[in-house]
Amino acid sequence: MNIGLFGGSFNPIHNGHVRLAKSLLQEAALDEVWFLVSPQNPFKQDQQLLDDDKRLQLVRLALKEEPQLMASDFEFHLPKPSYTWNTLQALEQEYPERKFTLLIGGDNWEAFDKWYRYEDILKRYPIIVYPRKGSKVSDVKFQDSDIQIVETPLINISSTQIRQRLQEGKSVRGLVNTEVAMVIEQEHLYR
Repeated sequence: MNIGLFGGSFNPIHNGHVRLAKSLLQEAALDEVWFLVSPQNPFKQDQQLLDDDKRLQLVRLALKEEPQLMASDFEFHLPKPSYTWNTLQALEQEYPERKFTLLIGGDNWEAFDKWYRYEDILKRYPIIVYPRKGSKVSDVKFQDSDIQIVETPLINISSTQIRQRLQEGKSVRGLVNTEVAMVIEQEHLYR
């Protein structure tokens, strides 16, 4: 099985994340996409994150009707901060029969050479790069690596925008899964 790893804080997960993952399933011929909910991004250590388990709950709700998309708390059980290299190594040990492909946006791709052990990642794992608004995607800087650039729709939704709307007392229905919206409203999250 070829598993696409879609890591992020998902703070909160939104319809754009789900549409992107479904598009990547097709474009990259993946069997599943695992949403690796990150407890702490090394580049966003100051970011105010909703509780890990609450973000995981929202991801599970959003993916409930998507059999090829899985919510994963794998990184919750690894040392923090969560470095992609460490996660990939631990996943490979835990699931030796699976092939893991890293899914990253063009914005992260531009800074990929700043990632912890990025050269080792390039040598050992295939990478799928998808476009992000405002980023230029090119595979030129790392030739001889297993890098595939795919064309996926640019989705104009961000978690930052959703948190801002909630702080302003606006609805986020249509931007997030209906059940996710209900939990956010009922529990007054991000306010």
